[in-house]
Amino acid sequence: MPHAISALVQTISALIPSSRSTERGQGLAEYALILALIAIVAILALLFLGSQISTILSRVGASV
Repeated sequence: MPHAISALVQTISALIPSSRSTERGQGLAEYALILALIAIVAILALLFLGSQISTILSRVGASV
């Protein structure tokens, strides 16, 4: 019986570090998804507002 308990403890202790590294990878994936979402929103904003921004910058440049 003590051998079975020590084997169980070894198995559990072997699984603990692997779960920690998985959590780090998960956090990195979440940051990558957030960064991709921000990039998509920025690209869409430039596509829809690009001509208006260009007009405003042209007016500012002409007034200087």
